[in-house]
Amino acid sequence: MGILLRLLLLIALIIIIYSFWKYWNNSRRKLEAAHQKKQFYLLDDQQNVRKNLLATHKGVMFEGEKYVGTTEKAFEVVTISLWVIESEHLRGFQREDFTFLEREILALYPEAAIEWNSPVKEFMQQLEAERPGKR
Repeated sequence: MGILLRLLLLIALIIIIYSFWKYWNNSRRKLEAAHQKKQFYLLDDQQNVRKNLLATHKGVMFEGEKYVGTTEKAFEVVTISLWVIESEHLRGFQREDFTFLEREILALYPEAAIEWNSPVKEFMQQLEAERPGKR
């Protein structure tokens, strides 16, 4: 009887440790933690093109849809359409913040062109128009 009880306690302990390990290594949890801490985190499954990528930077959550196309060498992700999930949190964002996000995404998908959706698209176009020496 005592051996059976010890065996059950050992199994319960293993299950608890395994559950904690799975929770701690969960990518969604890491994304939410970075979002609350206003840090950068990029969640993406590069093997699954149908799955959208999620990124957080300075407390703003972004979502991106990947589109596959042909390049000179192979089929690759050629376009990524990005949008802000909650645009009211964009207050204080500057062009450098958006270019930082673009650089991080292009590190994963070097063949991709990033297309911003509203309101970021209009913001970036306005900055391009205001740039001195630009015709």
